[in-house]
Amino acid sequence: MNIMPNKIHPTCIIEGQVEIGSGNEIGPYSVIYGPIKIGDGNLIGPHVVIGTPGQDTREPRYDSSDSYIEIGNNNIIREFTAIQKPRYRDITQIGHDTFIMQSVHVPHDAIIQDGAVITPMVAMGGVVQILKGATLALGCSLHQFTVVGHYAFVAMEAAVTRNIRPFSRYVPGSPATVNEYAIKKYGFESVSDQIEDYVLKSIMPHDENLAALILEFDTLTAASSRKTY
Repeated sequence: MNIMPNKIHPTCIIEGQVEIGSGNEIGPYSVIYGPIKIGDGNLIGPHVVIGTPGQDTREPRYDSSDSYIEIGNNNIIREFTAIQKPRYRDITQIGHDTFIMQSVHVPHDAIIQDGAVITPMVAMGGVVQILKGATLALGCSLHQFTVVGHYAFVAMEAAVTRNIRPFSRYVPGSPATVNEYAIKKYGFESVSDQIEDYVLKSIMPHDENLAALILEFDTLTAASSRKTY
């Protein structure tokens, strides 16, 4: 088994219980506070801060010493991004193959699933969930407890106060449209008609894989107590 070494810049500060896999690169002046588990093949840019307490107005100085963060494999986390510890759940979690760009705020209790793309200056409130393959465009902001569905798209500078359904494009002031880019990128062309019926007409797809995604979104939406666009 070929285990790739980690490349950690000497100015990086790592404190506490920190488990790091192999083949990771961590840039200058980044700070990582445990407890945290980081998988393999991640690129963490300079001046990234991971593991500070969540910014919670109810208890801004809560004890986060046992609050846990987990980051999967092959993620790109660019410079000046902050990823904060959970406050109300067991974990703040980032999956695999995400691309988190410059100056993103990942809040307490956030769950970001595989393949999500979060572009520069995105700000999220606590306890948000970004589901598989979703894209958040430049400078958008998300209310606390928001769920962004699988392969959905949020327009740049949008202020999101409700949940966003899978495969939909959310542009403030406009009706929901189908995220055709995601359909092509992720190979959903064979069921594109079912996706269109779901997004535009709220017709449940009969394809089992699509139905499973929508069931997950609906379950999380019910738990979030937030309405859906």
